[in-house]
Formats: sequence, structure tokens, C-alpha cells
Amino acid sequence: MPASGWDTAGAVLLVLWAVAMWTAVGVLALANRRPVRRWVYRGSVAVIGLGVLGQLGHVQEHVAQAGYWLGHPNSPAWMTPWGAGLAAGLQQVLPGRPTFGMELLHLTGNFLFLAGLAGVMVITRHAARTRTRRWAKMGVWMQGLHGLEHLVLTLSIGFGAPRAIGLSTFFGLVDPGPGLTTYRVWWHFVANVVGSIIFGLALYHLWRERREVRATFVLRPLPAVTGRAA
Repeated sequence: MPASGWDTAGAVLLVLWAVAMWTAVGVLALANRRPVRRWVYRGSVAVIGLGVLGQLGHVQEHVAQAGYWLGHPNSPAWMTPWGAGLAAGLQQVLPGRPTFGMELLHLTGNFLFLAGLAGVMVITRHAARTRTRRWAKMGVWMQGLHGLEHLVLTLSIGFGAPRAIGLSTFFGLVDPGPGLTTYRVWWHFVANVVGSIIFGLALYHLWRERREVRATFVLRPLPAVTGRAA
């Protein structure tokens, strides 16, 4: 399907969104190593919020794919119209590599999700014993591995493999068909749903522990100097 101007614009904005979020994560993480800075707290909240929005859009694509599979288990994998449009826009990066746009779209979506989890890690850096941080750390590990899977899938197509190579494709050893489609659709559906639940639990605990977390960004005054000699 040829890409329209809207497809191209959407693809560019999506990539810029991901780049901006990871740039923000890097800046915030670096700044958070220095004395308390309140803007790091506000910036982390913004990154987390954008990560939530990104994952809502991402996970609904996988829910829609799984729902379509339930009614058409022997059909090729399906994408929503907006997902297909974004994939067509991204396909222009390497037009000679079929499915590259789709792989790049899912890679970008997973990186948006991971950036949101990284934002939770940044905001809880000085609240290491909170449940929020424990759930966020679990999410970063899981989503990091999931993101690595998508990176391998995308690079394999980008470097000319006839089909995507990764855990969710049996390393490209299985011919395309209903079996492979079923395995891949449900592999990524489960990974995204479980990851979303972990992210949700991290956010739930962040809300409950918000005062404790916010307190780590408040500069406490030094104790008054007494007249007693040191």
C-alpha cells in the first residue's frame, strides 16, 4: 500500500516522539545524579505520562490483532488502519525490504513503552525501597528484553533477511502461514499485556507512594550550626 502524506507525517512524528522521549530520559537521568532539582521530578512525570499514552496506542494494536485472529485464525496477521498507515509511512525508509515498516513501527512502539518505564526508574532513583521502583525495575527488564526482540526482528529485515528472525518467529525457520501467524500474534499479545500490567502496577504504587517519592526532590535545609566546637 503506497504511503499517503498523512502516513508519512504520522511516521515522522512517531519517530520524533520516541527520540524526544529518550533524549529526555537521558537528560533527566544525568541531572538526577546531581543535587536535588525539582524540574527533574516534573520532567519525569511528563515522560511517564507520554509513555502511558504511547503504550495505550501500542497495546490496543495487539489487542485488535488478537481479536481479529479469533475470528480469522487462518488469515494473515491484520493491522488496524492507523497502524497500517504508520507502517506504510515508515516503509519508505527501506522500500525494498518488505515488512520493514511494520517491524520498525512495533520497535518504535516498544521503545515508547520502555521510555515510560525508564521515567519511573528516574523518578524513584532516591526512593529505592519503594514498591514503585521494584515494579518499575521488573518492567524495565521485561520490556528491555521485549524491545531487544523487536530490535533483532527489525535489523534482520533491514539487513536483507527474507523473513524476520527472532524468538517470536522461530528464528525465521518456519515458513509463513497460519501456524507462524498464530504463534507471533499471541507471543506479542501476551508480552504486551503482561508488560502493561506491570507498568500499571508501578503507576498504582507511584500514586500511593507519591508523597514519599516527591519528598526525595525537596532540598532539606542543613541543621543549624551550634556553638559547640567541632
